[in-house]
Amino acid sequence: MNIKSTVAALLAVVMFSIPGLAGAEDGRLDALLQELAQAPDEGAAARLERQVIDEWSKSGSATRDLLLKRGHDALEVSDWTAAVEHFGALTDHAPDFAEGWHGLALAYYQLDMFGPAMDALERTLALNPHHFAALRGVGAIHEQTGKPALAYDAYERVLRLRPHDAEVEQALERLEREVKGVAL
Repeated sequence: MNIKSTVAALLAVVMFSIPGLAGAEDGRLDALLQELAQAPDEGAAARLERQVIDEWSKSGSATRDLLLKRGHDALEVSDWTAAVEHFGALTDHAPDFAEGWHGLALAYYQLDMFGPAMDALERTLALNPHHFAALRGVGAIHEQTGKPALAYDAYERVLRLRPHDAEVEQALERLEREVKGVAL
């Protein structure tokens, strides 16, 4: 499996459950994110990640939920064009909803449209700077486009937010020699 397929699959798994940030739950979310960043092992990290995703999944709007579901459904069946349409409608309807931008980024990424994907990831991160899946996407695009130092930095940020991510740890190992060189 190539890096694009691996990263895309990992992002899709995380993304399918991650919609917007609910204002009333910010305190709980902040506490969960802090616990996640300090998770002692993969099991704890996975449990906390699910709780963070649950918090991010509270869109507060039936329209947002429907567009998000349709976008996810299109991604699930590899209909990238339909996914772009649904997530595009979601970002038009709710430009402050980070998950619409993240879904749009995933669809663009699958279409090898790295520029628009990066733009959507930047919007996602502007709305939700703790979005570890968006940071994975930033790392993947930088890696795909021959910017290993930027990819390495993005992946390091992922591990600060969501430790014990085996795919990200492998990416860091893969890039380390190229970025940091070899000690003599």
